[in-house]
Amino acid sequence: MTKVLTDARSIRIKGRSFLAVVLSPDLPLDQWLERLDDLAARSAGFFLDRPVVLDVSELSIKKAELKQLIDDLAARKVRIMGIEGARPSQLTPEMPPAMKGGKPASDVEVTAQEPETEAEADVAATVSPAPQRQEAPQVRAIPQSLTIDEPVRSGQSIIFPEGDITIVGSVASGAEVIAGGSIHIYGTLRGRAMAGSIGNSNARIFCRRLEAELIAIDGIYKMAEDMDSSLRGHAVQLSLEGETIMADVLF
Repeated sequence: MTKVLTDARSIRIKGRSFLAVVLSPDLPLDQWLERLDDLAARSAGFFLDRPVVLDVSELSIKKAELKQLIDDLAARKVRIMGIEGARPSQLTPEMPPAMKGGKPASDVEVTAQEPETEAEADVAATVSPAPQRQEAPQVRAIPQSLTIDEPVRSGQSIIFPEGDITIVGSVASGAEVIAGGSIHIYGTLRGRAMAGSIGNSNARIFCRRLEAELIAIDGIYKMAEDMDSSLRGHAVQLSLEGETIMADVLF
């Protein structure tokens, strides 16, 4: 006899992976904050309603300095959801929680010994009186690319940390495309494109016509006014060499 050890009062627990912006400050902090202000001023709404993780793993600061940094970011409406790389002695109960091991992850699924179809991470246990033949666990293939068959309109965000994004159309001003891999745009790029968002320095950005507000590869970014004006209006390939974004005109 099989007995299910859950009832109507059980709590459903799910795992969920979200893409967050990671800020890695450097010293001196006042100069870093000035550069952050410059980015926010030139790319309006970049941090609006966006989850942000503060990475201080390479930053040698004291508890009071960390608290002041969090307050300075809050004053700029940058909401810190977690702190990565901090020592326990640096954190206080009032600070965002410590985080570690950030990486892309699929939903957490907890299944019984005999898997049911499409179990949704309900916490349950099954007791069987006699062993039965078990099917091999199903492994869901993670897609390595995402194709959007229409333009990306202003205000839309296309986020795909698992691989490449292909846009069959244009990306409007005020829209953004964020990929863990490369970005291919078969139209005009007027908004923001951020490739290699989870630490891929080999990612590239391709577009049929460059009119971008912001481009970024592996966290290295350039604003519209920082780009060579001779590139605008052309089909380009953008890649990263060291900490420099390189551009090649395709035709």
